[in-house]
Amino acid sequence: MISSSFLAARLLTVATMIAAIVVLYEAKELLLPLAIAVLLTFALAPIVSFLRKMGLPRLVAVIGAVASAFAVTSIFSLIAATQVSQVAQDIPTYQSNIVEKIRVLKETGSEDGVVSRLGRMFERVNNEINESASTATPASPRAQGDQKPLLVQIFSPQRPIETLRNIIEPLIGPLAMTGLVIVIVIFMLLEREELRDRFIRLVGYSDLHRTTQALQDAGSRVGKYLLMQLVVNITYGVPLAAGLWLLGIPNALLWGMLAIVFRFVPYIGPVIAAVVPLFLAFAVAPGWSLLIWTAGLFIVLELISNNVIEPWLYGSRTGLSPLAIIVAAVFWAWLWGPIGLVLSTPLTVCLVVLGRHVPQFEFLQILLGDEPVLDPHERLYQRLLADDLDEATDNAEEMLEHKYLIEYYGAVGIPALLLGEQDRVRGALTKSQSADLAGNARQLVAHLNDIAAEEEDEAEQEEDGRETRTGSRADEKAENEFDVDLPDGSGKSVLCIGGHSEFDDVAAVMLAQIISVEGADCAAAGHHDLVPANIRGLSLEGRHSIVIGFLNPDSFKYSRFAVRRLRRLAPQSRIGLVLWTPPGSERTLDANQLAEQLEADFVAFSLVDCVVAALSEEKPRHVKPKRQRSIRRSRSAASARKKAAAKTEA
Repeated sequence: MISSSFLAARLLTVATMIAAIVVLYEAKELLLPLAIAVLLTFALAPIVSFLRKMGLPRLVAVIGAVASAFAVTSIFSLIAATQVSQVAQDIPTYQSNIVEKIRVLKETGSEDGVVSRLGRMFERVNNEINESASTATPASPRAQGDQKPLLVQIFSPQRPIETLRNIIEPLIGPLAMTGLVIVIVIFMLLEREELRDRFIRLVGYSDLHRTTQALQDAGSRVGKYLLMQLVVNITYGVPLAAGLWLLGIPNALLWGMLAIVFRFVPYIGPVIAAVVPLFLAFAVAPGWSLLIWTAGLFIVLELISNNVIEPWLYGSRTGLSPLAIIVAAVFWAWLWGPIGLVLSTPLTVCLVVLGRHVPQFEFLQILLGDEPVLDPHERLYQRLLADDLDEATDNAEEMLEHKYLIEYYGAVGIPALLLGEQDRVRGALTKSQSADLAGNARQLVAHLNDIAAEEEDEAEQEEDGRETRTGSRADEKAENEFDVDLPDGSGKSVLCIGGHSEFDDVAAVMLAQIISVEGADCAAAGHHDLVPANIRGLSLEGRHSIVIGFLNPDSFKYSRFAVRRLRRLAPQSRIGLVLWTPPGSERTLDANQLAEQLEADFVAFSLVDCVVAALSEEKPRHVKPKRQRSIRRSRSAASARKKAAAKTEA
């Protein structure tokens, strides 16, 4: 049941989010310049720091960085505006080519082609609109005749002051916002340390470490994203402009500059930047080759930028999932319009940083971040439980590109089975669900047989044994638990048996696969084979070791009787037990003491310890007859004597 305090906290968080969205929407005229200024401050802060290291005073460094940034922006805007006006003047000259190509497209298709049907549909819609407009407005008696009304336009000369006002008024808003942003950026850069101290005192004075880390994380992520994205966009826009100019696309400089801007918009920006150049390639030339070459230019540049330049320049990711980037773009575009679309990614990065360092907003990190929200073993257990075997296999093969099989089973496979055993014991899984889960896990192990065979061949080819093979995959540092030398299993035969449940049986199959990789002849058996009626059917002859595994500590009580039976049937074999525990968990039991109590040759708690003990050269221990057996014999003898005495008296 959900507690009332937890529910109240969640409702308060939702109410706070709704209130924040309302404030962001209603106060966008005030908050939009502030958001732009904050992001520009993040972007220009590294430049100011660099100029300060060069020996410039703070005021000179700040003004120089801000002036340079806005000068480049102003020149960029002026060139773009000039190019746009030129495009507007040249569009009528392309009309004949457009009409001719549309006619060719219509003639290429049949009469019932798509183009013809669309044309007829638009024509009918246009007629309906015109008829509706004519019926909605009653005509005057004079207009109902044959004479058509004349269109009369009255032109009145404008005064110079009115003309100047019509020109200046549309520019007042953008100029005022630009000036306000410049002033805010200058003061933020000048008072950066002071503002940081005030923010810490206001928000996180009780935890200076966490607040400082959050501010550094936000500044680093946003600043690096903006600067690196600008570099990536320039390396995309400059070759694009050059390529369009060589192809003969008009105003190639404009389309290269707009591509630099639009690529700040994730996913959608490159498409928007390509629309107009492709349309011009369609309209300028009478043939189709120019359109094909232009589309090829965009495709080649996108492939190079996405697969070469961005991985090379980006030192770290933004921390956002691809779906979160798209959703954030839609949300901020709805909230603040086109400018919000451009600012969507850096603003969302700030929200993810907030969720990472503030517990109340952790859900933002979970919803928007790109880091896995489930541990690998939890993800594997969920996939097996959901009967998604393909996804489970894909995840395993992806991890095995950097890990060995023993690492994967020890850190992911066995812990996933532990989760299943815990759910089975507490009744969360039905018998059918447990059987399906165990069957899926067995199939996963079977799918990894090829990888096990590859590792076995690798072990046979390399002379230095396990240590060399572990070092060959140095792209991911191995855990200390797995960074050991495993003994050679050549010539040895091992039997792995599940202890008490179907999940124990799957763990035995995993263990058998790992021991086989080390060169031993290994087989697996189920927990049903341990019952007295079936235990004699086990293949025990010639076994170097026999290992019984338990995932549930409470099932360990059955191990004493199983060890005794196996000891009588295979006295030449080492009998061992493994109580599977999660990696890194505290082990309160002593393995040697527990082995003495259970009359086993060894007791292990992890996959590595179990493999080492199972392939050890040590001899089986000699178990002395227990006192209970002597007591049982003495009691039998006493009973026989009593019966004999009774007969004598009779």
